[in-house]
Amino acid sequence: MNRIIIRKATISDLEIIQEISKLTFIETFAEVNTPENMQNYIQENFNSEHITHEINNPESVFYLAILDNETIAYLKINFGNAQTEIHSSNSMEIHRIYVLKKFHGKKIGQLLLNEAIKIGQQSGVDSIWLGVWEKNYKALQFYINNDFVEFDKHSFTLGNDVQTDLLMELRIINQANYL
Repeated sequence: MNRIIIRKATISDLEIIQEISKLTFIETFAEVNTPENMQNYIQENFNSEHITHEINNPESVFYLAILDNETIAYLKINFGNAQTEIHSSNSMEIHRIYVLKKFHGKKIGQLLLNEAIKIGQQSGVDSIWLGVWEKNYKALQFYINNDFVEFDKHSFTLGNDVQTDLLMELRIINQANYL
Protein backbone atom coordinates (compact mmCIF):
# COMPACT_ATOMS: atom_id res chain seq x y z
CA MET A 1 0.00 0.00 0.00
CA ASN A 2 1.21 3.48 -0.79
CA ARG A 3 1.86 6.03 1.91
CA ILE A 4 -1.21 7.46 3.60
CA ILE A 5 -1.32 11.20 4.10
CA ILE A 6 -3.12 12.60 7.13
CA ARG A 7 -4.22 16.20 6.93
CA LYS A 8 -6.49 18.51 8.86
CA ALA A 9 -9.90 18.89 7.25
CA THR A 10 -11.53 22.20 6.35
CA ILE A 11 -15.05 23.21 5.43
CA SER A 12 -14.21 22.38 1.80
CA ASP A 13 -14.10 18.71 2.92
CA LEU A 14 -17.73 18.77 4.10
CA GLU A 15 -19.09 16.45 1.40
CA ILE A 16 -16.40 13.78 1.77
CA ILE A 17 -16.80 13.80 5.56
CA GLN A 18 -20.56 13.34 5.10
CA GLU A 19 -20.04 10.55 2.58
CA ILE A 20 -17.59 8.62 4.78
CA SER A 21 -19.80 9.18 7.83
CA LYS A 22 -22.88 7.75 6.14
CA LEU A 23 -21.08 4.84 4.47
CA THR A 24 -19.13 3.69 7.52
CA PHE A 25 -22.10 4.07 9.83
CA ILE A 26 -24.24 1.93 7.51
CA GLU A 27 -21.43 -0.62 6.96
CA THR A 28 -20.90 -0.96 10.71
CA PHE A 29 -24.38 -0.80 12.19
CA ALA A 30 -27.08 -1.52 9.56
CA GLU A 31 -27.17 -5.27 10.24
CA VAL A 32 -28.07 -4.80 13.90
CA ASN A 33 -30.42 -1.80 13.75
CA THR A 34 -33.70 -1.05 12.02
CA PRO A 35 -33.62 0.84 8.72
CA GLU A 36 -35.80 3.57 10.30
CA ASN A 37 -33.42 4.09 13.23
CA MET A 38 -30.43 4.13 10.90
CA GLN A 39 -32.07 6.65 8.55
CA ASN A 40 -33.12 8.93 11.43
CA TYR A 41 -29.64 8.91 12.95
CA ILE A 42 -27.95 9.62 9.62
CA GLN A 43 -30.37 12.46 8.83
CA GLU A 44 -29.88 14.07 12.24
CA ASN A 45 -26.13 13.65 12.61
CA PHE A 46 -24.62 13.67 9.14
CA ASN A 47 -26.61 16.42 7.44
CA SER A 48 -24.74 19.43 6.00
CA GLU A 49 -25.75 21.81 8.77
CA HIS A 50 -24.66 19.48 11.57
CA ILE A 51 -21.31 18.54 10.00
CA THR A 52 -20.64 22.21 9.10
CA HIS A 53 -21.17 23.12 12.74
CA GLU A 54 -18.76 20.37 13.83
CA ILE A 55 -16.08 21.43 11.33
CA ASN A 56 -16.40 25.09 12.31
CA ASN A 57 -16.26 24.40 16.05
CA PRO A 58 -12.86 25.69 17.25
CA GLU A 59 -12.74 22.91 19.89
CA SER A 60 -13.21 20.10 17.33
CA VAL A 61 -10.81 18.95 14.64
CA PHE A 62 -11.23 16.49 11.77
CA TYR A 63 -8.25 14.74 10.18
CA LEU A 64 -8.57 12.96 6.84
CA ALA A 65 -6.62 9.86 5.82
CA ILE A 66 -5.86 10.02 2.10
CA LEU A 67 -4.49 7.23 -0.06
CA ASP A 68 -3.74 7.89 -3.75
CA ASN A 69 -5.92 11.04 -3.73
CA GLU A 70 -8.87 9.12 -2.21
CA THR A 71 -10.09 9.97 1.27
CA ILE A 72 -10.53 6.60 2.96
CA ALA A 73 -11.08 7.50 6.61
CA TYR A 74 -11.25 10.28 9.13
CA LEU A 75 -10.61 11.06 12.77
CA LYS A 76 -12.64 13.58 14.78
CA ILE A 77 -11.37 14.81 18.13
CA ASN A 78 -13.02 17.14 20.63
CA PHE A 79 -11.59 19.34 23.34
CA GLY A 80 -13.28 21.43 26.04
CA ASN A 81 -16.98 22.04 25.59
CA ALA A 82 -17.06 20.23 22.23
CA GLN A 83 -16.71 16.91 24.07
CA THR A 84 -19.93 14.91 24.10
CA GLU A 85 -19.46 14.65 27.87
CA ILE A 86 -16.98 16.40 30.10
CA HIS A 87 -14.87 13.54 31.40
CA SER A 88 -12.28 15.79 33.03
CA SER A 89 -11.11 19.34 32.56
CA ASN A 90 -7.89 18.11 30.99
CA SER A 91 -9.06 15.43 28.59
CA MET A 92 -9.58 14.99 24.87
CA GLU A 93 -12.32 12.92 23.26
CA ILE A 94 -11.90 10.76 20.21
CA HIS A 95 -15.40 11.26 18.84
CA ARG A 96 -15.02 9.21 15.66
CA ILE A 97 -12.53 7.05 13.84
CA TYR A 98 -14.39 6.11 10.67
CA VAL A 99 -12.63 3.89 8.14
CA LEU A 100 -14.31 2.71 4.94
CA LYS A 101 -14.91 -1.04 5.16
CA LYS A 102 -12.83 -1.90 2.09
CA PHE A 103 -9.81 -0.53 3.99
CA HIS A 104 -10.40 -2.47 7.21
CA GLY A 105 -7.46 -4.64 8.24
CA LYS A 106 -4.94 -2.27 6.67
CA LYS A 107 -3.99 -0.47 9.94
CA ILE A 108 -5.76 2.79 8.98
CA GLY A 109 -7.58 2.94 12.33
CA GLN A 110 -4.27 2.39 14.12
CA LEU A 111 -2.67 5.17 12.12
CA LEU A 112 -5.48 7.57 13.08
CA LEU A 113 -5.44 6.47 16.72
CA ASN A 114 -1.68 7.06 16.84
CA GLU A 115 -2.26 10.53 15.39
CA ALA A 116 -4.88 11.24 18.08
CA ILE A 117 -2.51 10.11 20.84
CA LYS A 118 0.26 12.31 19.44
CA ILE A 119 -2.12 15.30 19.33
CA GLY A 120 -3.23 14.56 22.89
CA GLN A 121 0.36 14.44 24.10
CA GLN A 122 1.26 17.66 22.29
CA SER A 123 -1.81 19.48 23.59
CA GLY A 124 -1.02 18.63 27.19
CA VAL A 125 -4.13 16.60 28.10
CA ASP A 126 -3.72 13.86 30.68
CA SER A 127 -6.22 11.46 29.17
CA ILE A 128 -7.92 10.56 25.93
CA TRP A 129 -11.36 9.02 26.13
CA LEU A 130 -14.04 7.71 23.81
CA GLY A 131 -17.38 5.94 23.78
CA VAL A 132 -17.83 2.65 21.93
CA TRP A 133 -21.00 0.59 21.58
CA GLU A 134 -20.85 -2.40 23.92
CA LYS A 135 -21.73 -4.76 21.03
CA ASN A 136 -19.10 -3.41 18.64
CA TYR A 137 -16.70 -6.17 19.66
CA LYS A 138 -14.14 -5.48 16.95
CA ALA A 139 -13.77 -1.84 18.04
CA LEU A 140 -13.73 -2.77 21.72
CA GLN A 141 -10.89 -5.22 21.16
CA PHE A 142 -8.99 -2.63 19.13
CA TYR A 143 -9.15 -0.11 21.97
CA ILE A 144 -8.31 -2.72 24.63
CA ASN A 145 -5.28 -3.73 22.54
CA ASN A 146 -4.25 -0.06 22.59
CA ASP A 147 -4.40 0.15 26.41
CA PHE A 148 -7.77 1.88 26.75
CA VAL A 149 -9.59 0.92 29.95
CA GLU A 150 -13.33 1.06 30.59
CA PHE A 151 -14.25 3.64 33.23
CA ASP A 152 -18.01 4.19 32.80
CA LYS A 153 -21.04 3.72 30.55
CA HIS A 154 -23.63 6.01 29.02
CA SER A 155 -26.78 5.70 26.96
CA PHE A 156 -26.65 6.25 23.24
CA THR A 157 -29.97 6.68 21.45
CA LEU A 158 -30.26 5.45 17.88
CA GLY A 159 -33.75 6.39 16.69
CA ASN A 160 -36.04 4.79 19.27
CA ASP A 161 -33.42 2.28 20.47
CA VAL A 162 -31.47 3.15 23.63
CA GLN A 163 -28.09 1.42 23.52
CA THR A 164 -25.12 1.36 25.88
CA ASP A 165 -21.74 2.82 25.05
CA LEU A 166 -18.74 1.85 27.12
CA LEU A 167 -16.58 4.83 27.98
CA MET A 168 -12.90 4.02 27.71
CA GLU A 169 -9.84 6.03 28.65
CA LEU A 170 -6.16 6.09 27.89
CA ARG A 171 -3.99 7.94 30.40
CA ILE A 172 -1.15 9.62 28.55
CA ILE A 173 2.18 11.15 29.41
CA ASN A 174 2.45 14.70 28.21
CA GLN A 175 5.48 15.58 26.18
CA ALA A 176 5.14 19.05 27.70
CA ASN A 177 6.04 17.58 31.11
CA TYR A 178 9.47 16.65 29.80
CA LEU A 179 10.38 19.97 28.24
